[in-house]
Amino acid sequence: MKRVRYSFLALAVVMLCTVVLSTPAFAIPEMSVASRSALLADADTGEILYEQNIHERVYPASVTKIMTGLLVLEKIDSGSMSLSDVITVSSSAHQDVTEDGSTQNIKPGEQMSVENLLYCALVASANEACNILAEAVSGDIPTFVALMNQRAQELGCQDTHFANTHGLQDENHYTTAYDMYLITKEALKYPEFLKITDSRDVVIPATNLSPERHFYTTNYLLSRFKIPGYVYQYAHGIKTGHTSDAGYCLVSSAQKNDMNLISLVFGAEKVTKADGTVDYESFSETSRLFEWGFSNFKLQTYLDSSELIAEVPVSLSRDANYVVVHPESSLSAMLPKDVDLDSFDRKVTIYNEGNITAPISEGQELGEITLSLDGKEYGTTKLVALNSLTQSRLLYVIYTVKNIFSHTATKLAILAVLVLIIVLIILSIRRGRHSGRRYRKSGGVYRGRRR
Repeated sequence: MKRVRYSFLALAVVMLCTVVLSTPAFAIPEMSVASRSALLADADTGEILYEQNIHERVYPASVTKIMTGLLVLEKIDSGSMSLSDVITVSSSAHQDVTEDGSTQNIKPGEQMSVENLLYCALVASANEACNILAEAVSGDIPTFVALMNQRAQELGCQDTHFANTHGLQDENHYTTAYDMYLITKEALKYPEFLKITDSRDVVIPATNLSPERHFYTTNYLLSRFKIPGYVYQYAHGIKTGHTSDAGYCLVSSAQKNDMNLISLVFGAEKVTKADGTVDYESFSETSRLFEWGFSNFKLQTYLDSSELIAEVPVSLSRDANYVVVHPESSLSAMLPKDVDLDSFDRKVTIYNEGNITAPISEGQELGEITLSLDGKEYGTTKLVALNSLTQSRLLYVIYTVKNIFSHTATKLAILAVLVLIIVLIILSIRRGRHSGRRYRKSGGVYRGRRR
């Protein structure tokens, strides 16, 4: 009976250990977004917090205009264009724009500033405004589209191809959530981009061919003017998109408690509920994604620069036989709030370990440390000396002598010298004996000189 009890006890212990060992370092609620693809990232660290089919091709629709806006702002940043430049609209600017597409009815011959054209393109989603800006930047639309594709490759986009400036449906016009994230992240480097895309409504002064324009954003997270019920208080910008093939798309950013998130949702649907209400899921799912991110993550330091990592042996020092190393810089990341920071795996590498000699300078690089969690590498930083160590001259001389005599070539050279000395001694002795014999043959008496 006792054996049976012991068996059950052993089994219980094994099962408990299995559960403990298999428990992850953190636990966050599962998330699923009602869309073809979705991505949530921390804008400051670049950490991707959620991903769903982020490398799957999607049609971007008017989200395309993020790239168009980026190229215009880069042109301005280069100094060859300014926001105040006035553009005269050409007749070719409407060549691929359909009548049922988004527009602000900007006419050929109309004059408008680059800044106001950006507002038309990025807030009202006017297709013709994108073509007008494209011609201003590159001279013609095809050249600008080629520039869009070139810039996408430079940013690391591996599955993106643009066929136009605005996003109207074309089977050769596609991207991925991840690629568009790279483009958006680059565009956000320009404060003017977020300022424009964060506008709830815009007033464009009268032009030579049009009275004053007043329009509202297509982003319902920012304004309830068109459709109420979606405003998200922490949302800022960025761009909506929709075609029948692309579905409903939204790229947005949000700021809360020093956290800056970027969300991308592609291929969402407009759903009619049982009560007859309509849900534009690109907006509702984006809000839900933001809340999930804000509720479950925070910026945490998982390696502090003041932490003492290891004692590294050092020879030839008159102060100590080791030096303590610490991280050159702290490492932080957007991590689950309940993560166990002690569960990070650490890989410490000491350069030239076992052969480090004084002098050592404070802050001298002696190695590196890499931290990972659940198989994911989070960061690497150098390990540097906490203090300086001076060199002992006596120990250095002894070391140098030992080092010299440790080489085979040196030993052979010394042996050769010794052999040579011995040979010279033997020769000298033989010469001495020969001279003595000659002296004895001559009588061995000094008779003096004759006069």
